[in-house]
Amino acid sequence: MRIKTRLIHGGIEGDPHTGAVSVPIYQVSTYKQEAIGVHKGFEYSRTGNPTRHALETYIAEIEGGARGFAFGSGMAALSTILSLFNKGDHLVVGDDVYGGTFRVVTRVFSRLGLEATYVDTSNLEAVEAAIRPETKAIIMETPTNPLLKVSDIAALADVAKAKNVLLIVDNTFMTPYWQNPLDLGADIVFHSATKYLGGHSDVVAGLVVAKDPKVGEDLHFVQNAIGGVLGPQDSWLLLRGMKTLGIRMEEHEQNARTLAKWLSERSDIKRVLYPGLESHSGHELIKKQARGFGGMISFDVGSAERADEVLSKVKYYTLAESLGAVESLISVPARMTHASIPVERRAELGITEGLVRISVGIEDVQDLIEDLEQALS
Repeated sequence: MRIKTRLIHGGIEGDPHTGAVSVPIYQVSTYKQEAIGVHKGFEYSRTGNPTRHALETYIAEIEGGARGFAFGSGMAALSTILSLFNKGDHLVVGDDVYGGTFRVVTRVFSRLGLEATYVDTSNLEAVEAAIRPETKAIIMETPTNPLLKVSDIAALADVAKAKNVLLIVDNTFMTPYWQNPLDLGADIVFHSATKYLGGHSDVVAGLVVAKDPKVGEDLHFVQNAIGGVLGPQDSWLLLRGMKTLGIRMEEHEQNARTLAKWLSERSDIKRVLYPGLESHSGHELIKKQARGFGGMISFDVGSAERADEVLSKVKYYTLAESLGAVESLISVPARMTHASIPVERRAELGITEGLVRISVGIEDVQDLIEDLEQALS
């Protein structure tokens, strides 16, 4: 079954009791038992809910893993993954990860005794050099947020296996429609499902898929113990949203490629970051490990003042946190999504005050170009 068909027919379809085509919303907290321990597979909705179970089964199949899990946010998903580790364990983390990932590792889990080293995961030698005897996992994004650096998932998986550590990939930007890290050797993949998977700015959620059943069992234990699970209404919204993921991602990418090319030809833009451009350092690699380039663009207008001017003039771009929605969203990472990263660190990475990030929507691309033209001019 090909990916676009799998998005429609994957997982649990409909309701066998009524013939409903859509999985029902089981708005229920507890379940009647015939006797102690004798039930129909569900006891309490923190442990398992039929609507959430349908979503978890679905994302596991789409990502090619053994077990799937749904959480109340992407950060709840990541925090559950991090809770697999113990005091004194060490992580190698990408140096250009989402600001919330940096924050929860450095300011929350560090207080619980988890250590982290931040490296450029596109540099295999740097990753290998950062691994210690107590290292338990590599956590990465590709492309990264917001600098869109591309890392070799298969090569990093080989490093992880050789060092007996887990490879954990944030696949939010690419989605399983374009990229499947588990097929390339990763152990765990996770998503802020708030973004492209939901796709309509109406749900906050996180999804995790484990390749190995044992890792899946460990994740389920922590999910149930901590309890940051996704409710049935939001689970249903994600199931509905993901049915159209394929057609949406194709439109996002087509618009992004057109917009990136247009931006790259302007003399008043310092740099354009989009892996679909042949000039991008990761262009050939992403062609090898993914089926597309995604819908995210970053470009530097030169200063914070000019970035503010552009953002104040656009009409069809919504100034907002988040990404992956049908509408185009625009932001300045240094003062929004990555504001939690210290100023000196942002400067080292190249997250400048003039760097603008666009999550390209599915509007008519000529309207998007004309709008950005008048804002830049």
